[in-house]
Parts: sequence; structure tokens; C-alpha cells
Amino acid sequence: MSLTLYTNPMSRGRIARWMLEEIGVPYNVTVLDYGTTMKAPEFLALNPMGKVPVLVHDGKVITECAAICLYLAEAFPDAGMVGQDRAAYYRWILFAAGPLEAAVTNTALGLIPPPDRQQMVGYGSYQAACQTLDHAINHSGYIAGETFSAADVYVGSQIGWGLQFGTIPETPALTTYWDRIKNRPARLRADAADTALMPQ
Repeated sequence: MSLTLYTNPMSRGRIARWMLEEIGVPYNVTVLDYGTTMKAPEFLALNPMGKVPVLVHDGKVITECAAICLYLAEAFPDAGMVGQDRAAYYRWILFAAGPLEAAVTNTALGLIPPPDRQQMVGYGSYQAACQTLDHAINHSGYIAGETFSAADVYVGSQIGWGLQFGTIPETPALTTYWDRIKNRPARLRADAADTALMPQ
């Protein structure tokens, strides 16, 4: 089996590495630099967007971090990373990848849709997206049931970064949830490996 993660420690590749550590199978890592190796023809052949992370599994190319998490959970079922509640599992991982990330990014950039145009954007408003996330976390032990899943890796990463950088509200539900998952051994291993690659 060949499993290679193309990443950069200052990217969403950290999420993909956490997922790989949860799966617990051997993998290789290729670190790319912004503007140089990420834009080289060899890498653009894998991802024409010139972005990381990219996962290559036995010749199959998977891009987009949410897709990588979903793919790994199903490719390695023995790891038990597919959510118990399959409806919630797909719902919340794709909510975080779509409406939530768009709301957070647009708000950080100052791109606020006026009230009469909110129906044109998938998230409606930043407040609605954040309230929806808080509601989701308030109603289960984990995002897709009572056991940890790939959805917790992806949604949890969004929450952890949001709390760290102040891009999502610090609510009791979100902080309690992040405290519950942030010290998982797989996350700590992944974080240490990426932090060791950071420029000194």
C-alpha cells in the first residue's frame, strides 16, 4: 500500500495529518512550499489548484480536506472513524466545509452580505452559521453520535482554529467540545509532527 500526504505545516494539511494518525496506518509525507513546489508542474498534475493537502492512495488522488477525512474513514473501516449517525456525519462535516468556512472567511475579509442579499449566500449570515454550529455541538457527545469520528476531526479542527484565532464565538458548548477532543493522542502526535516542520 502506498499512502502519501502532500502538505505544509501552515495549512489545512494539519487536519489531514490528524486524520491519518487516527486511522493508524503508515503514510509518507511530502512537504511543499507556497509559491514554489506547490506551483510546480509535478504537483499541479495532482492538484491543478496548486493547494495542499493532497492525499495519494495507491494512485488515487484526493483533494479537499473534508473529502480526505471522509475517504480515509471509508478506505480503512477497521479504524472505526465513520460516524454512527450517518446522516449527522455527512451533514455536519459538509456544513463545516461549506457554509461555516465561507461565513468565517468572508467575515474575516469584511465581506458581509447586506440583509436583503443574505439569501444569495449559502450561510445566510455569520451569526446564523455560528448559532447552527453551536446547536449541533449542544445536542450530542460528538458531532455524529456518541463515538468520535472523522467528522469530529474536521469539525473539531474548525472549532479549535476558530477559538484560537477568535473567528468563531467562544460559547460553553464549543469550548467544552474542543476541550474533550484536543488532547487525543492522534491529534497531539500530528500537531507535534507539523510543529516540528515550522520555520524556526
